Amino acid sequence: MPEGRTPVTFSPMRAAIARRMVQSKQQAPHFYVNAELDLEALAAAAERLNAGRDPGAHVSLTAFLLKAVALTLAEHRSFNAVWEGDSLQLVDAINIGVAIALDDGLIAPALLGCERLGVEELAAALGDLAARTRAGRLRAPELTEATFTLSNLGMFEVSQFTAIVVPPQVAILATARAEPRPVARDGAVVVRRVMTATLSSDHRAVDGAGAARFVGTLKGFVEDPDPWVPAGARGQGAARDAGAAQPPAAGER
Repeated sequence: MPEGRTPVTFSPMRAAIARRMVQSKQQAPHFYVNAELDLEALAAAAERLNAGRDPGAHVSLTAFLLKAVALTLAEHRSFNAVWEGDSLQLVDAINIGVAIALDDGLIAPALLGCERLGVEELAAALGDLAARTRAGRLRAPELTEATFTLSNLGMFEVSQFTAIVVPPQVAILATARAEPRPVARDGAVVVRRVMTATLSSDHRAVDGAGAARFVGTLKGFVEDPDPWVPAGARGQGAARDAGAAQPPAAGER
């Protein structure tokens, strides 16, 4: 070995990650679709939900993103799938893998049954999953049954990135930090919190038009969250509309 070099011994996890990423890039023809997501409404919903809560009980923006992704996957089932052998298999359960950084590598265990969970339930499940991941106490289905992955680097100074599809899944969404950016709204330039999301997909399973529709649906859920966020997170307009839609109580007619 030339002078000045130090050999690195990979941990079993790091070696497994290396093998899977090589497998993915060699076998899955990747393509990428970007979208800019205006986070003002979603961030405001998170702030309303967390108002008055203990900091330790705050619901993170990641939990809201997970719910938006789950809703999107429910409408675009070909992305909630696995490629096994030479066939695509659609999966009923929406099990979203969440990338979690460990000392010796990155792991993306699955939050199982996301289609059944609300935002606050997702936040609790995510906290439990992250804690058990770092303690080495994951269950077998959490390691093997993810159907889609969210890789969020929003907590770092990262404006945009692309992620490698985790086999046998067929797509992964990479989300970066929310940044103030000038955008055009109603003929005027305003500053909004914007996040770049990049969908990496396996071209054997899905195509560009499908990916474009996927990110368009996701953008709709993110930028108009009132119909699906918890009641305490909705804007005043949505609260008024919801109240108006309720029949009057007995004695109030």
